Amino acid sequence: MVFGTTILGSNPSAPARIMKKKIENLVLNIKRYFFPFYNSKDIKLLFKNLEKGETKGKEVAMFVGGCVRNYLQSKSVFDIDIATIFTPDELKRKLENSKFKIIDTGLEHGSVTVVLDRNKFELTTLRKDIKTDGRHAEIKTIDDWKEDSKRRDFTINAIYLSKKGKIFDPQQGVSDLKNNIVKFIGDPQTRIEEDFLRIIRFIRFTIQYKSPIEYSTVQAIKLNLNGVKALSKERVLSELLKILKLENFYRLTDNKELTEIFLLVFPEFKHLNRLKNFSLIRNHIENSEILLLSILLIDLKDNHEYFCHKYRLSNKIRDNLKLLGSKFNELKTNKEFFKKNLKNNAYNMGLKNLKILFTLNLLDKKKISNKEVNIYKVIEKISIPKFPFDGKFLLKRGIQEGKKIGKILNEAEKIWIDNNFNLSPKDFETIIKKNSI
Repeated sequence: MVFGTTILGSNPSAPARIMKKKIENLVLNIKRYFFPFYNSKDIKLLFKNLEKGETKGKEVAMFVGGCVRNYLQSKSVFDIDIATIFTPDELKRKLENSKFKIIDTGLEHGSVTVVLDRNKFELTTLRKDIKTDGRHAEIKTIDDWKEDSKRRDFTINAIYLSKKGKIFDPQQGVSDLKNNIVKFIGDPQTRIEEDFLRIIRFIRFTIQYKSPIEYSTVQAIKLNLNGVKALSKERVLSELLKILKLENFYRLTDNKELTEIFLLVFPEFKHLNRLKNFSLIRNHIENSEILLLSILLIDLKDNHEYFCHKYRLSNKIRDNLKLLGSKFNELKTNKEFFKKNLKNNAYNMGLKNLKILFTLNLLDKKKISNKEVNIYKVIEKISIPKFPFDGKFLLKRGIQEGKKIGKILNEAEKIWIDNNFNLSPKDFETIIKKNSI
């Protein structure tokens, strides 16, 4: 069964982009039909090892989760999750003399990662949740596929696919997937209380599939919002970054109920309104987590600093947000920021960050003109020069002291920038002599 793929967030003013997407979807449909992912050499070898000594025709493992959803919707398959009747110990015995390497990645959940060359497969034992507290679960391993499906979060995540491409759909997830409906399995309240992270996962899938939200689900989420506070910040951040990577994340504000829930979970995102005009500029800038975090967080009150501290963001993200926050303050007091010294600003913060800063500047406006959008093209054409001098040159001159080398280079670079990226060897010699006295 092949479902049609909806082009989410497409821009009517970009026919070339739409045509490219249609061609990509056509190619994926053809590949899916003639070369399904489950027919790969490595996957066949893995199943062959798992089925050794087992009753012929017995399903010992099936694909589940995102790889099945993507396969059914003719999308590219990346991460492959496999549910199996075997426990981690049994898997290790099955694969001990094979080409596969096993990594213990989640033994408490009955999960291991199986690796062959560059391919990774997540294998998880069928299980039943015995006891849950909203963060952790006490589990019992089982060999009942239908029972395993009952403890999963959404119907679309409980679709199983055999190694031969046969569907097992105990929760009617295929129909929901076809209609872009994200629905909890059974009672939403019960599913959420088992793991409060499911609130954020619900947000992610609802945005991804542009799903309507049932009133009972909204109420169940609101009643359990305090549970999110008990989750580890690492788990919450991991889900959030997946949300930000969604192609149609900017359409979040189209859904009032979802927007309300999102802000209740992430109250630090005070500038969600900036997304309303994002469709006007989305084709002019590369989507990234730093771009979207900047849009949602950066203001004149250092809102981003609290968020970075709360979620312990990586140094790369934190440093970029700090730089962008500083420059945002600067541009708000300098109306000529994007009219003069563009090359200097590009050198100091990089083209990507300069485009992000320009985006913030545009999205803060009520209306965005085509003339303003064209500045993206001006920024893209900037050629960032390279500072022509370095420490090696000074070492050859006999200057050994690290602090002195740093001082000379910093002063020379500043003069080079201020002089429109020009500094003659003679002027550099003058700087050296001045700092060598």
